[in-house]
Amino acid sequence: MSEYGYIRVSSTDQNEDRQRLAMKERAVPEKNIYADKQSGKDFDRPQYKRLVKRLRPGDLVYVLSIDRLGRNYEEIQRQWRMLTKEIGADICVIDIPLLDTRNGKDLMGTFIADLVLQILSFVAQSERENIKKRQAQGIAAAKARGVKFGRPEAPVPENFAAIVAAWERGKLPLSDAVRQCRVSEATFYRRLRELRSAQRK
Repeated sequence: MSEYGYIRVSSTDQNEDRQRLAMKERAVPEKNIYADKQSGKDFDRPQYKRLVKRLRPGDLVYVLSIDRLGRNYEEIQRQWRMLTKEIGADICVIDIPLLDTRNGKDLMGTFIADLVLQILSFVAQSERENIKKRQAQGIAAAKARGVKFGRPEAPVPENFAAIVAAWERGKLPLSDAVRQCRVSEATFYRRLRELRSAQRK
């Protein structure tokens, strides 16, 4: 039997030290720890996939908390069944002692573990959806206050009309016109439409 640890943080700037410490306390070999820096919305994660390929019947996987495994209710359920039933590995969720498939292999133990898993995976997805909702509300409120998101657009050069005229007469290639304006081709055409609209007024 081999012991493995799975770690996940949602972005590259998040700290995984707490999860690594938990694996170290359980003497999981460093070479058997797999870490993804990716959202928990699905299981399309490279290190998780590598871990699954290595698992054999009787192996044990540690994960600090259920939301580190994932935040999608149905996917957590599916992966849990695949790891424990199809592969035959055990899972230990460190923060929730009831979610340790090494214990309670009888019918009642399995029922309790399944029930707790369903509740916690539901909570994990609900929290993910609440985070997205709060982010959307925060962005909407910021926009209402006039906050601009993204990089500010480059100003239209003073000689934009002259550059456009030269391009339209065929004296200036589009690539040179775009370069002189220091914008993308799409922005060049949008600015051109704005210029023509202003000229018609």
